Formats: sequence, structure tokens, C-alpha cells
Amino acid sequence: MTIDKKTTPSRIIVKGGLLEMKKHPYIMVVDDEQTILSLLKRTLEPERYGVIAAYNGRSALALLEEHEPNLIILDIMMPGLDGFQVLDLIRERSNVPIIMLTAKREVNTARDALNLGADDYVRKPFGRGELLARIRAKLRRTGAGVTMPIKGG
Repeated sequence: MTIDKKTTPSRIIVKGGLLEMKKHPYIMVVDDEQTILSLLKRTLEPERYGVIAAYNGRSALALLEEHEPNLIILDIMMPGLDGFQVLDLIRERSNVPIIMLTAKREVNTARDALNLGADDYVRKPFGRGELLARIRAKLRRTGAGVTMPIKGG
């Protein structure tokens, strides 16, 4: 899926006579399973998040050059570059919040992900409400999706 940065999802809000624009954050989702990508899109889009989908680590890195997501949801177990390798390469150039997503159950997997620079870790299967709460917490911390006054004459 290709998203033009110029068409950032947004809406105009009138508060106390002032016009404000609410920009909706972009979230990159990286998973080699089409069913998981579809599930994440169905979870995120109704919440007014723009979704950038990548099917593997290499496509995620390429899309990261074109887009500036506000958050990344990154699967660990993928063919080619795995999630740990992609995380390491992203951290070389960006501090974007990253939530690791995996079916792995080992405690050391979560510890390794967090030690390598992930901001959070969610195990599959995941609850929609919990994932959305974690996303909101990360975006709140970075200030993404905040309401901004529109300057006018």
C-alpha cells in the first residue's frame, strides 16, 4: 500500500471559535502473514489511523525511506530479515516508537526486543483493546496526533 504524505488523514475541529486541525497518525505494520496485516488494518483504520503495510523487513525499510510513520508494529518472525534485524536497522536512523508483535512465548524474546530498542512487546493472539491502548500510550508520549491550531489571517 502506498500512501502520499500530502494526503495525511485529518479533520477540522472548531473549538471556542478557533479552527484546529487534528492530524491522524500513520502506523506502519510489518508482518509476513496477510491475515495479520488485514486484522491490523481492520483494527486501526476505524480508529482513524493511516496504515502503511509492509510484508517483510526489506519492504518495511524501503517504505520507511518514503514515509515517516508515527509508530511501527513489527513482527519478529519473518523470512529474510527478521524483526530483530529490522529493529536494529531502524534504530540506526530513527527513534520512532516500535511495538514488537510475535507468537513467541519465551520470556527472553521480550527482554531481547526491549533491550534492542523496542518500546513495547505484544504477543499473538492479541486483544484489540489492549493493542489500541498501547498504541495510544506511545503516540501520546511522542505528541503524535495532537490537535494543532490553524494559523489564519
